[in-house]
Amino acid sequence: MYEILGVGSRVIHPSFGTGVVIHVHKRMYDICFIEQGIKQVKKEDDLEVIEKIESEYNVSFSEAEDALIKILRTWSDVSEIVPLGEKWKNGVMILRPGDDSLKDKEVPIDVFFHKIVMLRDRLRVMEQRINAHTVLTDEDKINLQQYITRVYGSLTTFNVLFKHKTDNFEGEKGKGD
Repeated sequence: MYEILGVGSRVIHPSFGTGVVIHVHKRMYDICFIEQGIKQVKKEDDLEVIEKIESEYNVSFSEAEDALIKILRTWSDVSEIVPLGEKWKNGVMILRPGDDSLKDKEVPIDVFFHKIVMLRDRLRVMEQRINAHTVLTDEDKINLQQYITRVYGSLTTFNVLFKHKTDNFEGEKGKGD
């Protein structure tokens, strides 16, 4: 993890020499180097800090982004775009009944996946609304939360469809990890 520097911090870069941070971006710094002029440098680059000026922001950009996502999930019914795992793209799910007189049903996996994501998003909104409810007691909230956690646990079978593990369902066992 890299150190968060504020404007005015003095640094030494292995290639550009001594400089001063003049602007802070999400993933980069604009640094004015004595001999090289202004260069954009990635925050994770190997910078030796000569004098650190605290950033005027008390939270990192990723913390702010996480907070915004939480707010949007709490107060909107907007579904986020969640990528389907590459191996499933253009795939088809075949539902074959046990009765041979009935036909198979083919469902494109991306249609099924979209429904799973919508279900997950609506569960999250319901969870947040329960937690923010002003009439329910804390005990009522905990009891309802336990049911939602069990529903998440029942849906872990579908985690195989998600591209990123951070989008997975987590039941009771996953909550403690």
